[in-house]
Amino acid sequence: MSDTSARVLVVDDERPIRRFLHASLSGQYTVLEAATGEEALAVTVSGRPDAILLDLGLPDVDGVEVTRRLREWTRIPIIVISVRDREEDKIAALDAGADDYLTKPFGIGELMARLRVALRHLALPVGEPIYQADGLAVDLARRSVMVDGRAANLTPTEYDILRVLIQHAGKVLTHQQLIHLVWGSDYEMDAHLLRVNISNLRRKIETDPIRPRYILTEPGVGYRMKVG
Repeated sequence: MSDTSARVLVVDDERPIRRFLHASLSGQYTVLEAATGEEALAVTVSGRPDAILLDLGLPDVDGVEVTRRLREWTRIPIIVISVRDREEDKIAALDAGADDYLTKPFGIGELMARLRVALRHLALPVGEPIYQADGLAVDLARRSVMVDGRAANLTPTEYDILRVLIQHAGKVLTHQQLIHLVWGSDYEMDAHLLRVNISNLRRKIETDPIRPRYILTEPGVGYRMKVG
């Protein structure tokens, strides 16, 4: 998908912020807007955006709840943009299904980098193999993840982390290596957010997330995927 064909939904109740983001993004993307949570849900259905920039402090429905409701039926990448910078707010948004979290104020360059990453998550890999280990089966070409015969509902970021780990199965990847392979070499991200995404991924594919069989932790270093 080219940037020029991508549609980005900006959800924020503050008109100046929507105006700023519209002006900043419109040169590369088609920009849609919503000022409330309910409007965001409606525009997602009617406008079919490829990525969503979502404020948490909306006047009707909190952004975490909007994320949770969107995740009931769509895998569209969601980037939270919020003044809330507490760890528990970030965890709540990611647990609800957000793919990324950017704290206001932010640089437009960083936002554009994160959008490019989110849109890359939509690209389908071609000709990649099927990974199988015990009850886990991942078809990388079809982006299909099955656990004991049931489909696992992963966010785009969770899927990309799993894909990278599978492509390097048996090899230890450091936190920084994983961040670069999933988000890009020019991308800076708190390792804590990576750990939250790993935790969410384990809950979806591991029988016992406390004693994982597939995604193994190398203490103080990073993670290693079990060889299929």
